[in-house]
Amino acid sequence: KRCLRGFRDAGVAGILLEDQVVPKSCGHVQNKEVVSRAVALAKLRAAVLARDETQSERDRIVIIARTDSRQAVSMEETLWRIEAFCKVGADMVFCDALQSLEEMGAVCSLAAKYGKPVLANMLESGKTPILSLEKLTEIGFKLSVYPLPLLGCAIAGMQKALEGLKEGKVPEGDYTFDSIKKVVGFPEYFEELEQLEEYGRKMSGA
Repeated sequence: KRCLRGFRDAGVAGILLEDQVVPKSCGHVQNKEVVSRAVALAKLRAAVLARDETQSERDRIVIIARTDSRQAVSMEETLWRIEAFCKVGADMVFCDALQSLEEMGAVCSLAAKYGKPVLANMLESGKTPILSLEKLTEIGFKLSVYPLPLLGCAIAGMQKALEGLKEGKVPEGDYTFDSIKKVVGFPEYFEELEQLEEYGRKMSGA
């Protein structure tokens, strides 16, 4: 409860509550473990009770209940946990590393019986088929995440730059110091700073 309240009070819109044993790992790699059914449901119930302390449904923090039981245990265990998460009161459910269209459809169909949306994780070269937004919608998913594109492109770009620097070559690209400053908001920052300094001078009679 304290964890959810802290995020709620900080203005966070939602949390993803997992059932992996700590320390956790990526859902698409081996050697994962999940906590028992009892522990998973007790944790989710505590979060739901804390969420419901907010009277207005519109202002409530969203709870996405995640299970990694597909890789850690079995598909049968996944379906049991997804249904249980829906019954306990999760706002959305998510099973990572589903392995086929059939498994993806089974999770969406089960969650739909309880009116719960399902999240899809589109991890390139992972265990789950990569599908178009249209196909994901057709199967029944309501939200999709893409965890690798930005990170992968950043790593590839840095590796290329470092290889060039190793040979004494300054990387050439579609960037300049001025363009970087614009991206991170330096012009707006200094404009506001100038306005505040001018305000301070006027108000102080300086």
